[in-house]
Amino acid sequence: MLPTFTNRFNERLRIMKFNTKTIHGGQHNTDPAYGSVMPPIYQTSTYAQSTPGGHKGFEYSRSGNPTRKALEDALASLEHGAFGLAFGSGLAAIDAVLKMFKPGDEIISTNDLYGGSYRLFTKIFEDFGLKFHFVSMQDTAAIESVITDKTKLIWVETPTNPMMNIIDVEAVAQVAKAHKILLAVDNTFATPYLQQPLDLGADLVMHSVTKYLGGHSDLVMGGLIVRDKELADKLYFIQNASGAVCGPQDSFLALRGIKTLHVRMQRHCENGKAVAEFLKNHPKVDKVYWPGFEDHPNHNIAKKQMKDFGGMVSFTTKKDSLEGAVEVVEKLKVFTLAESLGGVESLAGHPASMTHASIPKEERQKTGIKDSLIRLSVGIEDAEDLLADLQQALD
Repeated sequence: MLPTFTNRFNERLRIMKFNTKTIHGGQHNTDPAYGSVMPPIYQTSTYAQSTPGGHKGFEYSRSGNPTRKALEDALASLEHGAFGLAFGSGLAAIDAVLKMFKPGDEIISTNDLYGGSYRLFTKIFEDFGLKFHFVSMQDTAAIESVITDKTKLIWVETPTNPMMNIIDVEAVAQVAKAHKILLAVDNTFATPYLQQPLDLGADLVMHSVTKYLGGHSDLVMGGLIVRDKELADKLYFIQNASGAVCGPQDSFLALRGIKTLHVRMQRHCENGKAVAEFLKNHPKVDKVYWPGFEDHPNHNIAKKQMKDFGGMVSFTTKKDSLEGAVEVVEKLKVFTLAESLGGVESLAGHPASMTHASIPKEERQKTGIKDSLIRLSVGIEDAEDLLADLQQALD
């Protein structure tokens, strides 16, 4: 009876709704060893073999670990993918993607992206012969204008970090497919709760699992999800050969975090909306960047491809100075001044001197990352406390 039950359970997983998938997606009903409801932490570097090559699917934990495999299967399930890969950080995941290409290959990226991605592109891989074009992707014409016969990849963030620009994944996917170019989407800000890029035509999805998927600011991790087996095999080879994998303890923490992703994201979105609307009506605030506003560029695209508008909000004050921004973030009490985002606690950051300091100032300013810009990762605390904290900091 057990195999029949297992088959029925796996079939049910394929049609489960998202909230159920965060808890059961890609997972066995119980661990086969002792019936553990949660995937155990297999804290081991190697595995016994009955004969050379005779093993139970795992040989060495750089190549594969049961706890990491459970996480990778969960990631694939959430993004409607077929294959998941987990890495030691989000940048390690991006690094693996870029290692698929050769000197002379060209990559098109949004010009408003995470500073760590920009640094990896320009300070590491440009030296190995890859060429990068940074363009605004609000209009696909800008992408097509730099496509050549050497273009191999289009790299998208949406919403972008930190300007919250929205890129039409479906439209970019049409361009990519017409030119036989891979499309990768950094889905960290939105999470699969809000959008699933593979369903919109992307070939590859990247997550900084550190952020919303982990959700508790207690791990550093990256993930990749794909559907195509040939692409997956290339990435699995790079993952094993380069070895930038995450450990079983962090894999366990990420699995635990994912199980509450849906309920956390609901509150992140509710609080994000409350904070954005409060800031927009505050007399000392100049501009607020949040895709839920009807006058936000590509708001209609956000409505089309996202379930809600997320918990990330950026803004500038009318004082419009570095000193003014520092004054605000230093006065915050409930919001913590810190790098990163996506945890249950609310964080405030100053992109120009923190997350995006690796981007030259003149390049930052072209995309709107002024010295006065403040980025908020709105947590799941009581909204009234968050608004009161912003009120006292601005006053």
